[in-house]
Formats: sequence, structure tokens, C-alpha cells
Amino acid sequence: MKVSVRKISEITGFSPATVSNALNYKKGVNAETSAKIFKVAQDLGYFEENHIRKIKFVMFKRDGSVVEDSPFFIQLISGVEQECRACGMEMQMCNLDKRDPGYQEQAKWIMNDKASAVILLGTEMVDADIDLIRGMSCPFVVIDYWKEDMSFDAMLINNADSARMATEYLIANGHKEIGYLRGDFRIKPFRSRFAGYQTALQKAGLPLNKDYIFTMATTIDGAYENMKRYLSEKVKLPTAFFADNDMIALGAMKAMAEFGLRIPEDISIVGFDDLTFSSISYPPLTTLRVPKQEMGRAVVRRLRDILKDNDGIKIKMQMCTQFIERESVKKI
Repeated sequence: MKVSVRKISEITGFSPATVSNALNYKKGVNAETSAKIFKVAQDLGYFEENHIRKIKFVMFKRDGSVVEDSPFFIQLISGVEQECRACGMEMQMCNLDKRDPGYQEQAKWIMNDKASAVILLGTEMVDADIDLIRGMSCPFVVIDYWKEDMSFDAMLINNADSARMATEYLIANGHKEIGYLRGDFRIKPFRSRFAGYQTALQKAGLPLNKDYIFTMATTIDGAYENMKRYLSEKVKLPTAFFADNDMIALGAMKAMAEFGLRIPEDISIVGFDDLTFSSISYPPLTTLRVPKQEMGRAVVRRLRDILKDNDGIKIKMQMCTQFIERESVKKI
């Protein structure tokens, strides 16, 4: 039977208006009263699935350098929105920015809103931000961040295996000097991609040459400027690069072209993400396709399972990539 505000009012002794205000986080209800109301509401099962019809998509930003400029996340959000619409859920976009003076208050509001479920985009999260996850009292799933413990549900990209596969593709095409275009913000996905790159080199008996690791900004313009600086210093180049993502790869390619380097004749490059404009770059970029919309849909479906079953079981899911072979790698 559906638990009503009036029922909670009868048990607690507070007016229906006070109960409603407390449950909807409106001002004017003191902390002690709210705590009593929430305790009774929880005991009665008020916060079951039939009371949660809203999903908050929370975009966490540490400095915004990865999530603000990439079209990757637009497609991911589109998948979330489509699946919410299909299952009759309302979607609300929220930004949670560490640079914002009101960050702590906003984080508290998101973590304690039992009227909503949360999808937390954790791409820019670091381990110091784990308290945000551990403080969540509402149903939630984290995208693109994980921790070694098993205390939360997460949707991840199969980063390490994908990067290993991309590097092995370069090796299979005869490349023995393979560099790494390293994103300067060391988010967990980038670190996993570096691990996959290292694994492929080790399996092939190839050395990891630190002179071939170029640190790049994570925007196209930033990577372009960084690569121009490397090239102007006349650094020794490998025959191929694996890049942390397409934004970095495309920025680097633009700089290489300006310095007279031909791709793939002079240097080969593989990206990661398969952004829309990677297929129309010159030359079209070989990359790893992440099924971004399906990733968003799968996260909503997992949240629905959590709301339905409430069994306390935590699942970490990995979305596999698809290797997209285009024209940016030369066989030598």
C-alpha cells in the first residue's frame, strides 16, 4: 500500500504541510523535526521505487578540463535522457563543481535527496572525493570512476583492455617505437589506458621509452599548442602514438600537419572515444568507439533494478569498445 504524507503526519504528530516540506527539503523545518519525519518515512517504506520518479544526472567537475569541452558526454547524456523518457522517469541535470563556493551545500543536497535517484558522472573525480560517494543516502550509480572497494555501483569503460588492443594493433602493423600522448589531468580512465599501453609493450618485448611520452592538455586547442611546442624543440619522434583520447589525438595531428609531418606516412596515431568528427578529420582517425548512448541507457536500467530490488548487491559493469580502423596508421 502506498504510504501517504497524511499517514506519516498521523504517526509523527506533525502537520501534513510540515511533513511535506521536510520530505521535499523546503526551508522552515528544523533539523530535529526533519530527522524524526525522515526516520518514520523510511521505516514505512516511503522511499521505495514508486516514490522516486526523478533521476538527477550529476556532472562532477574538479576543474572542468575533461568534461566541459568533450562531445563524448553530450551523447552519453542523450542516452540517459532517452531511457528515462522510455521508463517514465524525469531527468534533471545538475553540475557539482569543486570550484564553486557553495559546493559543500550543493553536494549535501544531492546526497540526501531521497526523492531522486542519482547518476554521478565521476570522470574528473579523484580518490580524495570518495566521501561524496560514501555520503550518498539515495540510490545512485557512478559513471567513469571506481574505487577498489565494493561499496557502490559503477559503469566503466573497458579502458585497459581497449588501450592494450590499440597498442597491439600498432605492433601488428610493424611499429616498434610507440609513443603515448598522455592527458595532463590523470583521471582514472587515462591511468587505466596507460596500463593497457604498457601491457602491450611488455607482452611484445618492447621497451617503454619515456622520451616518447608527451604530456598534453585534454582539449583540442591545448593539445595542439603542446604538440607545437614539442615539435619546435625538435624532439625525437616514435613511428606511432597511442593517445588517451580523440581530443588529444586530433589536436596533435593538427600541429603535426603544420610542421609538415604526414599522417600516416611519417607518423601513425590511434585515438580513443570515436568522437563524431574523428571520422572526418584528415586523415580519418583510427580509434576505439565507446557506445556512449547505450552506456547512458544501461546506467538508467541499472538504477531501475536497484529501485525495484533494493537487495544491497553492488555491481561494477564494464562497457566494451569497438576498434574502428580508418586511415591514420601505416603498415611498416
